[in-house]
Amino acid sequence: MSPRKPASEELTREMILKEARTQFVEKDFQKVSMRNIAKQLGCSHGAIYYHFKNKAELFYGIVEEDFATLNKLVEEVAQSTDDDETKIYMIFLRFIEFGLNNQSQYEIMFMTRNSEVDSLNQQAAYASYQLFAKKVQSVANKQLAIKDIWSAFIALHGFVSYYRGYVTSFEEAKLPAEGHVNFVLKGLLS
Repeated sequence: MSPRKPASEELTREMILKEARTQFVEKDFQKVSMRNIAKQLGCSHGAIYYHFKNKAELFYGIVEEDFATLNKLVEEVAQSTDDDETKIYMIFLRFIEFGLNNQSQYEIMFMTRNSEVDSLNQQAAYASYQLFAKKVQSVANKQLAIKDIWSAFIALHGFVSYYRGYVTSFEEAKLPAEGHVNFVLKGLLS
């Protein structure tokens, strides 16, 4: 029997999530296995199952962290001291900024399609959209239709999807992003 690893070398949930994220970004969901993640971490796959019951739960752990980061950005802008229209503008712009500065995470959050994770991923995406819609509505100076907020959200998603892979960061697409956000706002608030 081998000696127990020191506490500094103990396998943590964060270590697993970090390695799994790397593999999900590099490979398709179907091509990632718990065994490969364990191999890269230098542990048995059983050690990973101690933290996650299956690959779908592990994937969802990654998605949950990413949506928490995005949701925090939206919350911060909504609580800023800017005027209402500026808040909506900044919520939209920060959404695009998040997507273009975190392209791999964005793809995992919004573009990964697989029957094993679709329901979990869609739940997290829907909860994030609900927060987005609630914050946009709370800072709007008029009642907005849900369909209009959804259309604005889809327009922002389309922008990120279009530029994803063509730019390496938000800064490279900042001017067109600002123009796109102004265009979307004009349609939403008119």
